[in-house]
Amino acid sequence: MHKTSAWPLALIYAALIVFASLFPFDGWREQGISPWVFFSARIPPPYWTWFDVNMNIAGYAPLGFLLALAGLRSGWPRAAVPLAALAGALLSLSMEYLQIFLPRRVPSNMDFALNATGALLGALVAALLERFGAIARWSRFRERWFVPHARGALVLLALWPWALLFPAALPFGLGQMWERLEAALIEALQDTPFLQWLPVREAPLEPLSPGAELMAVALGLLIPCLLGYCVMRHAGRRMAFALATAAVGVGVTALSSLLSYGPTHAWEWLTLPARMGVLVALGAALAMAAVPRRGCAALLLLALMLHLNLLNQAPTSAYFAQTLQAWEQGRFIRFYGLGQWLGWLWPYGALVYVVLRVSRRDGDS
Repeated sequence: MHKTSAWPLALIYAALIVFASLFPFDGWREQGISPWVFFSARIPPPYWTWFDVNMNIAGYAPLGFLLALAGLRSGWPRAAVPLAALAGALLSLSMEYLQIFLPRRVPSNMDFALNATGALLGALVAALLERFGAIARWSRFRERWFVPHARGALVLLALWPWALLFPAALPFGLGQMWERLEAALIEALQDTPFLQWLPVREAPLEPLSPGAELMAVALGLLIPCLLGYCVMRHAGRRMAFALATAAVGVGVTALSSLLSYGPTHAWEWLTLPARMGVLVALGAALAMAAVPRRGCAALLLLALMLHLNLLNQAPTSAYFAQTLQAWEQGRFIRFYGLGQWLGWLWPYGALVYVVLRVSRRDGDS
């Protein structure tokens, strides 16, 4: 048996599926019909698209893959695939069952069948990779590149590209939520004496200057590089990791822009401050490749605090939120708010991780 990042990733992904399936969690009521009525509906339903078919399969395939991988890594070679497929099917069945109580959601037996198929296909891919030795090669790669207790950082790094899919006001600007949080608190405390307890901002938020925007972009890209450095020792591998992180970040941001605003706008986010910010982040990451892991954790803590402070001193833009509503692909990326929540919360998860990392008294090299 081996410790594996697949278990926490599978649990996180399952929680995200629950969130996406039941969002916005309001309007629960009896419909006056059996919750199982969707089982007897015709297949295919009157309204469906190939985009829906592909996304229902693709949405559950990672869950089946991660559950099967976790089972294989935990010493369950024969039970991993059937248990992963069964777990995915049961989760989908539960979500379809609960959706009958949400007026804004429509349960579907076709969705259930496609979700179960996706979970099975993902599990089979994991078993196929295990049979051809790909998982063993990944284990050896992980042992060479990362320290033994790297699971938390690897989970966060795996979630980072997904967090970037929801368009932010600034490239790599994850965690910009204080303005929305303030508005939500004002609405919740309206007509109560507690409203006076909230600090009042005397002046409205102003957009960042080009220099501040450059710094925010640079810090946003530098943060995952430093997070990886916290669980890596070899300077050469750190440099390769930084180059790969920059490539993934730029590519995913371009993909998000392409799917949200259209192919002609895929690179409009790459303004002069953004380009300079990417170069500054990459140069700083390469220069820090020899810093000890505990030093990298301290620098990461500082970068997170500066980045969140910069972002939350600037207003958000409503343009991309309005544009996404007109795009089917954009709605998929948002996953009914799921991508946005991941983008909001990822830096704070990294902040908790690095605080725990700095407080540990393990050796460094």
